[in-house]
Amino acid sequence: MNLTQYTLPHIERLQPYIPGTQPASGLTVARLHQNEHPYPPSPFVLQALQDLGSELIRCYPHSQGGELREALGAHYGVSAEQVLCGNGSSELIQLIYRAFIGLGGKAVIPYPTFALYDNAAAAWQSEVVRVAARPDFTIDTEELAAAACDARAIFLVNPGAPTGLLLSAEQVERLARSTSALVIIDEAYMDFADSDQSVIRLIHELPNLLVLRTFSKAYALAGARVGCVFGGRALIRGLEKIKGVYPLNALSQRLAIAALADQPHMRRGAEEIRQTRASFSLALRAAGWAVLPSQGNFVLCTPPPQAVNAATLAERLEQNGIYVRHFRADRLEDKLRISIGTSEQMEHMLVVTSRLLA
Repeated sequence: MNLTQYTLPHIERLQPYIPGTQPASGLTVARLHQNEHPYPPSPFVLQALQDLGSELIRCYPHSQGGELREALGAHYGVSAEQVLCGNGSSELIQLIYRAFIGLGGKAVIPYPTFALYDNAAAAWQSEVVRVAARPDFTIDTEELAAAACDARAIFLVNPGAPTGLLLSAEQVERLARSTSALVIIDEAYMDFADSDQSVIRLIHELPNLLVLRTFSKAYALAGARVGCVFGGRALIRGLEKIKGVYPLNALSQRLAIAALADQPHMRRGAEEIRQTRASFSLALRAAGWAVLPSQGNFVLCTPPPQAVNAATLAERLEQNGIYVRHFRADRLEDKLRISIGTSEQMEHMLVVTSRLLA
């Protein structure tokens, strides 16, 4: 029997989003390929884990993530009704496609960007218009707006993925004001930027703006899968109508509330990563690498011209217990994306890379 006969044709053709390699458990490796936080989450989070009671597991969680929404609203200066939480921002991206773009709808994205935006479009049979970044990988927001003249949405990661390049809040605001399309700004890496260019505050003024945030990066809760989206009440109500009955489990809600409550811990970790990013980028450039000026917790870089190609180098690094990300995609084939780990991990990588390229 051909079991694929039960799969819808567009799903059968879909290329799934493929995350970074998952090293076998028990191995001592440097995980510099998934933009994970290299340091533990807040002690508040660890205490919350210890304080878990059986009732938290026995009973259904709050279907709207009530306490977490209230905490997020208070932290970012919005109402709880302007926030929706989900099982990571990846689930919220799928919801946005389902609620606002849908079958035959058009979305505009820069290229290159987070591959899940393409994947979600294919899953919902939406059309994607890709606007190529400039040769230096900066994004022309005017070109994005022009391409969206008949589109339902524009998706933009800021700081960018996989480049780490940052647009100012003024540039994003001009984009949102210049188009009638829905503008979705994914700020997954904003806490690592040298200056805060978040546009969450603008949801009060711009009815076409949605802003995504995650607890996976700066709060070190990637395993808890907590994402949130901010927007006007009408947009959030639209998403609420199609979300799962219980989109976020009780444990993850509790951990996210604890992490959010400890802002000094988050800021210290982000600053440590910023400092390590700066010193690591400087060392790479001194060794002949081309490095984009990232504002995320990673760098996109090109090995020296005389070196082995990026794909081969990634394989050799993995053989030495160092995992980095290589993308087999146009304009990225010659590059590696390297997450910022501890200063010791980055120093070790520099030593190993120097030996491999000698």
